[in-house]
Amino acid sequence: MTAALPTRRLGTTGPDVSALGLGCMGMSALYGDADRAESIATIHAALDAGVTLLDTGDFYGMGHNELLINEALRTAPAASRERALTSVKFGALRTVEGGFTGYDGRPAAVRNFVAYSLQRLGTDHIDVYRLSRVDPNVPIEETVGAIAELVEAGHVRHIGLSEVGAATLRRAAAVAPIADLQIEYSLVSRGIEAEILPAARELGIGVTAYGVLSRGLISGHFSRDRALAPGDFRGVSPRFRGENLGRNLDLVDRLREVAEGKGVTVAQAAIAWVLARGEDIVPLVGARRRDRLAEALGALDVTLDAADLAAVEAAVPAGAVAGARYPEAQMAHLDSER
Repeated sequence: MTAALPTRRLGTTGPDVSALGLGCMGMSALYGDADRAESIATIHAALDAGVTLLDTGDFYGMGHNELLINEALRTAPAASRERALTSVKFGALRTVEGGFTGYDGRPAAVRNFVAYSLQRLGTDHIDVYRLSRVDPNVPIEETVGAIAELVEAGHVRHIGLSEVGAATLRRAAAVAPIADLQIEYSLVSRGIEAEILPAARELGIGVTAYGVLSRGLISGHFSRDRALAPGDFRGVSPRFRGENLGRNLDLVDRLREVAEGKGVTVAQAAIAWVLARGEDIVPLVGARRRDRLAEALGALDVTLDAADLAAVEAAVPAGAVAGARYPEAQMAHLDSER
């Protein structure tokens, strides 16, 4: 029997979803090889636990992730499958070797991308559809307008955005209702608090927060001497390199002291902090294994009072992290960082 989790609404116009969503990227890409059977078992466990939001991108493993979700949903109990909502990012252009060559937000490309995603997912609609990064050559109004046409046609239920700044958020919202903004937000990535989060709240747009554990950096499971697998993009991530890693893990050690005093794990404290930032924020956890999923779900049982929040933020002050969240070339694609 499927369990029930607390729910949150994605903005004023979006759907009600579980208070934690499952980010499925790592099951197909960027963290080295993944165990397919364990990935599907993890999705099943998430659905059984009451998780309803599954997040993916059509470029995660060049379609592999959408096909994986298709298989997981087809083999899940009917009740879980019917409650599942898909959130899909599109627009990234890839090479055979796995490189990124840009983004395409043209209306014709939007219609093309969604056709392939619907086929791979084995569904007639996508619940939330969003451009993964703003195409600098296409006005956001044109891209959002094309998604709005997909909503009208019934192929998409809600429009989302990803990694956009406050000005772009306002321009997009003037075209059509926006359910949510997907953007990195964690104890060590708090840039949205200055302008983007206030703008989203003013416009009635929810936030799905990815990177809540900063790709494992503040999970409590990453060690200073860990050898990364081939293909793990953290090998080129500034926060995981050289002296930055040591400085950042010092922050994690301080967070661990606070978490242990509360009787929870480091990951649970970090996720609970994001949950406490507002009912309009839905953290996405990138668990690839059932044990990591169970740990993350435990954060829903953690209540951080004012003293707890102060202790967490004293351990990991805003701006204390060493290194940018992406390599320089990828940072250049982030409208949210301009």
